[in-house]
Amino acid sequence: MAKKSIHDRNWRQFYQVTAGRPPRPTLLRALAARTASRRPAGRRAIDLGCGTGRDALPLLAAGWHVLAIDPEPAALRKLEERTPRAWRPRLTTRLARVEATTLPAAELVNASFSLIFATSLPLLVDHLRCIHAALVPGGRFAGQLLGPRDSWVLAGQAVGADWRQLHHLLAGFELESLIMEETDAVTPKGEAKHWHIWHVNARKATLRSPSRRS
Repeated sequence: MAKKSIHDRNWRQFYQVTAGRPPRPTLLRALAARTASRRPAGRRAIDLGCGTGRDALPLLAAGWHVLAIDPEPAALRKLEERTPRAWRPRLTTRLARVEATTLPAAELVNASFSLIFATSLPLLVDHLRCIHAALVPGGRFAGQLLGPRDSWVLAGQAVGADWRQLHHLLAGFELESLIMEETDAVTPKGEAKHWHIWHVNARKATLRSPSRRS
């Protein structure tokens, strides 16, 4: 029997269970840091794996222009329905998988629990390189990566990174917050799962001009 993929999910059930949940703390930290440094008006954000708008809607509410990307048509339809009319000119939706789309320049890339579905290390590395390339200097990344003790990683269904590997994956970023979470829980689908998660907030390093010698 073929091994069941973590991509084989009942997304309609997932959306029903998670409807109304607040934005991810990683997104809120990124928004707070960005707002503290400059006004968000006119700023561009990408929400990878946006779902029905758990994070995209707070971005829109804060005045950002948002490119919301998801591979599920039902999710994008629901996001568009939930978006107030006054915000719609600042929302662009795109039906695509993370690995099958090109990212435009942005000040913020949010990837709440979307990169954890990378099935190989080279694919995960490629995702992070694409995110890094899309960010303007000083732009921020918010999202999650799995640790080596996660049950999906131990089952060979996903990629996990230990502390050393994590810093290698995030080369070119300056870590602003890194929180490790390890817990036993139940997924929105009702399946028992051991989570080992890195909650990441990082800033794209800016190039420093060489100092002039007198």
